[in-house]
Amino acid sequence: MEPLVVTLIIGFVILSLGVHEAAHAWVADLCGDDTAKREGRLTLNPVPHIDPVMTILLPAILAFSGGPIFGGARPVPVNPMRLRHPLRDMMLVALAGPISNFLQAIVYTVVLKILVYEVRMETDSLAVVVMGYTVSFNLLLTAFNMIPVPPLDGSRVMAYLLPPSLMEPYV
Repeated sequence: MEPLVVTLIIGFVILSLGVHEAAHAWVADLCGDDTAKREGRLTLNPVPHIDPVMTILLPAILAFSGGPIFGGARPVPVNPMRLRHPLRDMMLVALAGPISNFLQAIVYTVVLKILVYEVRMETDSLAVVVMGYTVSFNLLLTAFNMIPVPPLDGSRVMAYLLPPSLMEPYV
């Protein structure tokens, strides 16, 4: 894959991670916890959401090793004690990130369709290829983050759905 394509895809993935984390911060703020807002994390700017190890170092090492690329953003701080309904609100905060990735996938799919069917770009053109990968990565982020294994977002959803007797050992 051409370096420009890779660079653009990485840019869109970092933007997607920023939107994901900002969505967590936004819902936490709506539910009563302004911790992330006070720390400057309620922003679509991806820079405050970048973790030097998880966003830069780990993916770079994996990319150069030839293995599958994996990484993440800096988690948004949430204080459950400041939420109005801690268990339910933590679930809502957790859902916000994957939902934002799913919505981004829809938006990028619309852009992709416009590029191909309205603008009549070739399917191997730079913009179409980058949008295709961006859609795929956002769908992958949606699915991956919903795996019910701590610390992924799906674990907070699972904790909310479990009966109290099973929730305590799970969390």
